[in-house]
Amino acid sequence: MELTIRNNAPDFSLPTDSGENLSLSDFFDKKNVVLYFYPKDDTPGCTMEAKGFKDKIDDFSSLDTVIIGVSKDSVKCHSNFKAKYSLPFHLVSDENAEILEKYGVWAEKSMFGKKYMGIERTTFLIDEKGKIVKIWKNVKVSGHVDEVLEEVKKM
Repeated sequence: MELTIRNNAPDFSLPTDSGENLSLSDFFDKKNVVLYFYPKDDTPGCTMEAKGFKDKIDDFSSLDTVIIGVSKDSVKCHSNFKAKYSLPFHLVSDENAEILEKYGVWAEKSMFGKKYMGIERTTFLIDEKGKIVKIWKNVKVSGHVDEVLEEVKKM
């Protein structure tokens, strides 16, 4: 089943960059959540996206919105990436692609004629009730964070 707007966001409990588990439902009834899925720590596009969210963290926080990044990278890899760029939000490790599959972002990709499984860069905006409000698929990094922030301001 493909997730759509107004669906309940699938809950999860996975390790973060600090090694502690984070559950999406921890934020329900408290905060809105920007849940963004990205392919790989410390690569050009993923770094640009993470730094974009970092630069706007005060704006998101003032709107009762938390940022959570998710990829298949290990806890250690996330920890290094977070430290290198002083990222002020959680990075969640989904090494088994369990949540990636539930959110429909683990997909067949193609590069130089070779097919492989990978993460489609996708962002979900989830309200404080745990409902999906907006979905951005196949995200182009440039301008994306501002677009997400504008959507949060409408909530």
